[in-house]
Amino acid sequence: MSEPKDTTIALNVRLKPSEASAHPRAVNYTNVGVAQGMAYLDFGFIEPAVLAAIAKTAKDGQAAPKGLDGHLVTRVAMDVGSLVRLQRQIQQVLGGLQAGKQPKPKGSV
Repeated sequence: MSEPKDTTIALNVRLKPSEASAHPRAVNYTNVGVAQGMAYLDFGFIEPAVLAAIAKTAKDGQAAPKGLDGHLVTRVAMDVGSLVRLQRQIQQVLGGLQAGKQPKPKGSV
């Protein structure tokens, strides 16, 4: 008896915003951790002025701080299979962006 194969099908999904998700949040820091078969994606925000100050400190040859405080914007938990699908979607988006940035051949309009 053969094992059923996993197949992916395309569906049009429309997510309606809830009160908490109605407005986009700015993030400039991400971290992914895996524990007990679940992936935890942390999205955070670190003040740009703090990042610039650390960059200047490093450029000046001074020691960087051992830690840094930021704000946790949200944490998303998903099973590892969903993480794999997310990774594929991100690769598709980045591939599309790279394709759009490639120079046009000479003579094309």
